[in-house]
Amino acid sequence: MSFLEFVEGPLFYVAATIFVVAALWRLIGIIAMGRRKDISPPKGSATAGFFKGNLRHFFPRGIFTRRTAMHIFGGYAFHLGLFGLLLFAAPHVAFLSNRILFGLSWPALPRWGFIAVAEVAFAGLIILWVRRFSDPVMRMITDWDDRIGTWLTFFVMLSGCFALQESHDSLRAIHMLLVDIWLIYFPFGRLMHTFTFFLSRGNSGATYGRKGMTL
Repeated sequence: MSFLEFVEGPLFYVAATIFVVAALWRLIGIIAMGRRKDISPPKGSATAGFFKGNLRHFFPRGIFTRRTAMHIFGGYAFHLGLFGLLLFAAPHVAFLSNRILFGLSWPALPRWGFIAVAEVAFAGLIILWVRRFSDPVMRMITDWDDRIGTWLTFFVMLSGCFALQESHDSLRAIHMLLVDIWLIYFPFGRLMHTFTFFLSRGNSGATYGRKGMTL
């Protein structure tokens, strides 16, 4: 078994299993904690507030637009770009189809589309990182978890661009090794916000909604 076969085979399945089990464990744990019982009379719907709280955060409030413009632009560029790369890059479509989805496939981005989406994702990630060390408040609350998650994601993306050339199997092997490490680290760090952000926003929205506050 070559190193490439190892990182795309046994190690990938171990990493994917850890990713799924740990992510579900954290999600179930958060949901099982529940919310503190509010004994005050409700003035609105907590359920409606849950959904409004999630939807409202996708758009900046007018008075904060100028101050958060860099964060909003970088966040959307990175997250939408990364989503496009993960699900629609031709190598990823082929890999997921063959390794996980038992032949199920879907249309993939052309090569120029991959490059364009990758540039958008890189630009967004760099903008977010520049904001982290240029903004005094963000710099103070940034810790090693943020740095590890950011740099690990960056190198996964960068190695994927190198592997796209298919000039040598070692480039693909390095990319897959980084992907495996990323999958293992994901549910134990702040990268987990990918699955928990809607619970956090929804909890705040439900609280405000029950109190009859306008979101």
